[in-house]
Amino acid sequence: MTVMRLEPPSAAKLQPTPILFLHGWGVSSALMKPLAERMAALGYTGIIPDFPGFGDTPAPPTAWSVQDYARWTLDVMDAMQVSRAHLFAHSFGARVSLFLASDSAHRFDKVALTGAAGIPTPKSLEVRLRLHLYKSFRSGLRRVGAESFSRQLSAWYSRRYGSADYQAASGIMRETLLKVVNEDLRPVAAQVSRPTLLFWGALDQDTPLWQGEALEKLIPDAGLIVYDDGDHYAYLRRQTEIARTLDHFYRH
Repeated sequence: MTVMRLEPPSAAKLQPTPILFLHGWGVSSALMKPLAERMAALGYTGIIPDFPGFGDTPAPPTAWSVQDYARWTLDVMDAMQVSRAHLFAHSFGARVSLFLASDSAHRFDKVALTGAAGIPTPKSLEVRLRLHLYKSFRSGLRRVGAESFSRQLSAWYSRRYGSADYQAASGIMRETLLKVVNEDLRPVAAQVSRPTLLFWGALDQDTPLWQGEALEKLIPDAGLIVYDDGDHYAYLRRQTEIARTLDHFYRH
C-alpha cells in the first residue's frame, strides 16, 4: 500500500481536519499532489493514497466493488491514525467517496467531488441491440462447444467497442472495472449526509455535465460549480482557484 502524507509548512497555520485526496481510474496519487501542495500551504495535512491496482499499490486479490474500495480507504485512514477528514475526490475516487459520505459519514466533515462518476450513461437503442446480438452469438458459440471462437469474438468486440479504460486494463483490474462501472450509485448519493461541493467542466465528455446536475439534486446538501471551458480534468487546470474555494468551504 502506498500513501503520501503532505504536511503544512511550519509557517502555515495548521488546520485541524486533514484532507483525504482520492484519485480517478487509470491514474495515481501523483495527479492529486499539486492540489494537495496548494492546500498544505493553506495549513491542511493531505493524505493521498494510491488505490489498489494503481500507482505503486498492488491490485486487489479479486475483482473489487466500489464498496470494497471504500472499506480499504477506511483502513488507510485507520493506519494513518486519521479519525476524521475532509474529502476531495475525482471521477472514480468520487464513486468511493459517495459510499464513504453515506455509510461512514461520521468519519468525514465536508466533501468535494470533481467530475464524479456513479451515474450510468443511458445506452442508445443501437448500442443495446448490438450488445444483445453479441451476447446471444457468444452464448450460442459456447453452447455448441466453440470456446475458441467465443474467446476470439470477445477479444474482437472488446477491441472494437471497449472504452479506453477497458483497453488499458487487464486481468483483475479489467474485471474490477466491469464491476464498478455497472454500479448505479444514485441511491447512494441520495444518502450522502455531509455538505458537498461539486466541481464540473462543462466540456466533460467522460462524466457529462448533466450527471453533475443530477448529483446536485440527489445529494441533500450540495452545490455545483461549473467551469465553462473545463473538461474531465478541470481541477488540474484550476488548481489555484479551486484551492481558494476549498479553503473557504472547509473552514465554514
